[in-house]
Amino acid sequence: MAAPPDAIYRYTYGERASHWLLAITFFMAGLSGLAFFHPSMFWLTNLFGGGPWPKILHPFLGLAMAVFFFVLALRVAHHNSMDDNDVEWLKHAGDVMAGHEELAPPAGKYNAGQKVLFWLLSLCMLGLVVTGFVFWQPYFAPAFPIWLVRLATLLHAICAAGLILLVIGHVYMSFWTKGSVRAMTQGWVTRAWARSNHPAWYREVTKH
Repeated sequence: MAAPPDAIYRYTYGERASHWLLAITFFMAGLSGLAFFHPSMFWLTNLFGGGPWPKILHPFLGLAMAVFFFVLALRVAHHNSMDDNDVEWLKHAGDVMAGHEELAPPAGKYNAGQKVLFWLLSLCMLGLVVTGFVFWQPYFAPAFPIWLVRLATLLHAICAAGLILLVIGHVYMSFWTKGSVRAMTQGWVTRAWARSNHPAWYREVTKH
C-alpha cells in the first residue's frame, strides 16, 4: 500500500531494518535457548541441526541479537527519557487501555508505557549479555569460579523469561493499536493516527 500524500514518516529504513533483524535473531536465540531450558523443549534442537549445533550457535545468535538491539536503542534512546508528563500518563494508563486516550497527557513520539517497556527491555538485554559471557563455554566460563557461573546461569534464565514476556506484550500492543505494524513495515502513519495516539509528536513534526 502506497503512502498517502499527507502521510507522516515515523521510522526510517535503518530503524525498520534494525528492528526486523532484531526480531529474527530474537526468535532464533530464544528457540535455541529454550531447547536447553527444559527437557520437554529439547526437540527444538532439531531446528538448528541437532547434536551440538544449537549449543554452539546460541551464544552467537544471542550476541547478534544484542548488537541489533543496542544499535536500535542508541537511535531511539533520546525519545525514551522519562519526565513529569510521563508520570502523569502512567496514572491514566487504565484510561488509555479503555480507549480514552484524551484523558491522558499528550504523548510524544513514544508514550510512557512504551518508554517503560524500552528500559525494561534494555535491562533484560544487558543482563543476558553479562551473564551469558560468564558461562559461555569454552571461552569465558573457565575464568570464573563455579558459584558465579551457576549464579549467572540462573540470572540468565530469569532475564530471558523477562525478555520473552516483554516481547509478547510488545507484539500484542502493536496489533492492538491499529496502524502500528504498518509503521514498522512501511515507515509511515496517517495524520489521524498520529493525532490520536501521539498528539505531542504530531504537533512537533507538523508544527501545528
